[in-house]
Amino acid sequence: MRQRLYLFCLLLAGCGPRYADLPTFSAERKLLQVVVETPAGTNHEQRYNPATDAFEPRRLAGLAAIVEFLPAPGNLGFVPGTRPPEAAQGQPGQPLPALLLAESQPAGTVLEVLPIALLTLDINGLLRPLVVVVPARPSQRILPQATDWTSLRQAYPGVRPFLELWFRNRAPNTRIVGWKDEKAASQLVRQWMQ
Repeated sequence: MRQRLYLFCLLLAGCGPRYADLPTFSAERKLLQVVVETPAGTNHEQRYNPATDAFEPRRLAGLAAIVEFLPAPGNLGFVPGTRPPEAAQGQPGQPLPALLLAESQPAGTVLEVLPIALLTLDINGLLRPLVVVVPARPSQRILPQATDWTSLRQAYPGVRPFLELWFRNRAPNTRIVGWKDEKAASQLVRQWMQ
């Protein structure tokens, strides 16, 4: 009996998605997907480790990284099936980062999303793109009128300065380079697709 229970638990553990192997777009609806790493509302950042297929605390100098500012204003994650175009052959590179503006989702949640903006950050002299997305399902949106860059700016003018303030305070030496619309975000996703 104990052996059967052990085998059952092993089977369950192996049934979850391997996030590194997920496609960029959903199979059924062909919508962009995002994997949540760090839920909204926390200061404890996590990163997906493809070697262990687990979400682990982000580390700085060997210690778990904690944002010493307000908690994350959205769910931080990545677009699966992407990597920087300049990544060396055989080197996986980090997938394209994303910020999901939605209620807090547990790490490992995979959602269909709509890109609404592209935010470029300068962190310690390195340009870092970030795709800003909202859930594709209207019932999951916290900003129901935001479906593209124009509607985000018009219906929710406070979101942009709030996000800029948070990212500038999230990590030292961070500067906002600029914002672009949903078309630029979609184009960047396609450039980063493997």
